[in-house]
Amino acid sequence: MIPVAEFKQFTDQQPAFKVLKPWWDVLAEYITVAMLMIGVFGCTLQVTQDKIICLPNHVPAGASHSVDTCQNFARKSLNASEPDTAHPAREMSGLRNNLDIQQYSFINQMCYETALHWYAKYFPYLVVIHTLIFMVCASFWFKFPGTSSKIEHFICILGKCFDSPWTTRALSEVSGENQEGQAQRRKTGPPPPLQPVQSISEKKVAEAPSVSLLDKKEGEQAKALFEKVKKFRLHVEEGDILHTMYIRQTVLKVFKFLIITAYNGALVQNIHFIVPCSVEMEDMTGYGHFCCNHTKAHLFSKLAICYICFLGVYGLTCLYTLYWLFHRPLKEYSFRYVREETGISDIPDVKNDFAFMLHLIDEYDSLYSKRFAVFLSEVSESKLQQLNLNHEWTEEKLRQKLQRNTQGRLELHLFMLPGLPDAVFELTEMEALKLERLKDVTFSPLVAQLVRLHELSLLVFLRDHLKVMQVTFDEIKDMPLWIYSLRGLEELHLSGLFSQDLGRTSGLESLRELRNLKVLTLHSNIAKVPPSVTDVSAHLQRLCILNDGTKLVTLNNLKKLVNVRELELVNCNLERIPHAVFSLVSLQELDLKDNQLRSIEEIISFQHCRKLVCLKLWSNHIAYIPEHIRKLKSLEQLYLNRNKIEVLPSQLFLCTKLRYLDLSNNSIHVIPPEVGVLQHLQYFAISSNSVETLPEELFFCKKLKTLMVGHNKLSTLSPRLGNLSLLSKLELKGNRLETLPPQIGKCQALKRSGLVVESTLYEMLPMDIRERLESE
Repeated sequence: MIPVAEFKQFTDQQPAFKVLKPWWDVLAEYITVAMLMIGVFGCTLQVTQDKIICLPNHVPAGASHSVDTCQNFARKSLNASEPDTAHPAREMSGLRNNLDIQQYSFINQMCYETALHWYAKYFPYLVVIHTLIFMVCASFWFKFPGTSSKIEHFICILGKCFDSPWTTRALSEVSGENQEGQAQRRKTGPPPPLQPVQSISEKKVAEAPSVSLLDKKEGEQAKALFEKVKKFRLHVEEGDILHTMYIRQTVLKVFKFLIITAYNGALVQNIHFIVPCSVEMEDMTGYGHFCCNHTKAHLFSKLAICYICFLGVYGLTCLYTLYWLFHRPLKEYSFRYVREETGISDIPDVKNDFAFMLHLIDEYDSLYSKRFAVFLSEVSESKLQQLNLNHEWTEEKLRQKLQRNTQGRLELHLFMLPGLPDAVFELTEMEALKLERLKDVTFSPLVAQLVRLHELSLLVFLRDHLKVMQVTFDEIKDMPLWIYSLRGLEELHLSGLFSQDLGRTSGLESLRELRNLKVLTLHSNIAKVPPSVTDVSAHLQRLCILNDGTKLVTLNNLKKLVNVRELELVNCNLERIPHAVFSLVSLQELDLKDNQLRSIEEIISFQHCRKLVCLKLWSNHIAYIPEHIRKLKSLEQLYLNRNKIEVLPSQLFLCTKLRYLDLSNNSIHVIPPEVGVLQHLQYFAISSNSVETLPEELFFCKKLKTLMVGHNKLSTLSPRLGNLSLLSKLELKGNRLETLPPQIGKCQALKRSGLVVESTLYEMLPMDIRERLESE
């Protein structure tokens, strides 16, 4: 019983795997079945029929024994054995010998082993072995321990998501099919706008409760699916073993195909119908040379040709698979079209093995990924939670919880619910609403129905669950003190006038209770960093000070922010880069926009900030760039636009990791040829300068996607521009160009919308180039 059960389980799983088999894998399976049939048929013939039949051949002394002599011997024998039609009574005669049947059998066996080529003997067995190897390679990634568990888990979840009633419900909601039924059910608001005339059957479907409501069991199943999809995505996106294994097995199939095709094509000609045979047993048989007939040679040659043809088609599918694997990134999968089609805008893009499996599913049927995407959306999950909540907390159940509080008001107290039921807004007689420790609170426009509501208690919920707080005040003392007790707060944005004496109670109070604060923005007129900022130094990741021109004098407290990753000191009237910044070892991005920086000699100290990747020094008065900027090896983004720079040092381009370099709105005349060293450069802006020519080395930056050189003094543009195949944004307007090089058409990613140039210059381009640029 165990083998039968295992076979049944295998046959039950095989149809499920078809969703991960694109058309080329299915075609390859059929081809392998055909090749296996050829091999089995050949093996059957090899076993059931005689293999070779030999006759002795009289070869004169000194003559060679070859296929030609055997053919001549066979022709003479045939002529000698033909009857004489003119004299029917004449006795038939032919060549005679003295061999008996045992000697013939012995010679047949000897010649089969010694004279017949090994390929002609073992061809069917080779076909069977090769085909079995192909079949193992084709499905190896389904059985490999590191991949099979992920695949089986994914197919199980995929099937449940595809058949889930919530999937149909969510897709129908966003397409607007249930809007009329929901409006009638809630009975609120003005009447809906006129809709196109519907048939009676369509109206019944729209109003049917089975479409708009899920029972409790289906809701719980959908909730469990959301949790499974989250955990599965977190697990699968960590690696790319599925993608790697699929590539390896495809490469192995291509390699084996090339080898088998090569030696089969070379050896198929060794299958001969007539085979000469020479044995060293003339003293036993009386003959030393024999002519043998390989009885299955004709059929084997035809089978070999058919096998090679099938093998060629199989190889083409393998080569196409390699093309599909490498011609686009399969480790990234975008749900952009699904978001546009379904209207669920928060479906996240996925990567690695998760993305690869979704690409394979699209080759089978894109409807699977569309329905699966519903369970990746947080909006869809929140709607399901709200639906389950509404199903459990009906209007009748909520009315039973209404009680008079100490003030004599009719109060509804809800405690530790996942959200706010919609039926709450039907309780028009309610006077007080107390929400305690609810996970999510959303007030819909229906709250306008609660005309008698006078009391709303939300503080406990805000204290634990409020994430972002924006406060605008005239003076700091006007800010409510309960803000300092928001333990779940992650972002705090304050805008207003601070007291100059920040050490007293009139200043910013203690932030010690804000244990989860990660972002702090101060838009004010402070002269020094408030001491209370150090209360959140252990977990603060971003600090923004926008000072509106007030000079920031004291910054010593910045040294304590050891975990800050992003620091913005905007319009703080700074004349030099503050030394306290150099102590921030975790700093990744520094923004010193709109200050009074004239010299940046201190920039060498940034080499101690080994994680610094983005430096923004824009809108200052910097006149030159020091040569020791080359020490910033980790720098990836550099903003020096809107300064007074005239000369670019060649050492700037030794920051070889630069991907984004903005030098626009300066007074630069020459771009050094060392710019070609920046092989990772993707964005380069030098517009609104005085550049007269672009160095040829600039076009060696093959990863360049955006090139902004407008409003300079360029008179020509190098034909090497065509080398930038990834270029999608090119600004040339405001120069002295008379023509554009036709090589601009080689920039495959460049479209008309990304080319900023005078219309007269664009019209001078050849028609075929303009058509390519304007094509979508």
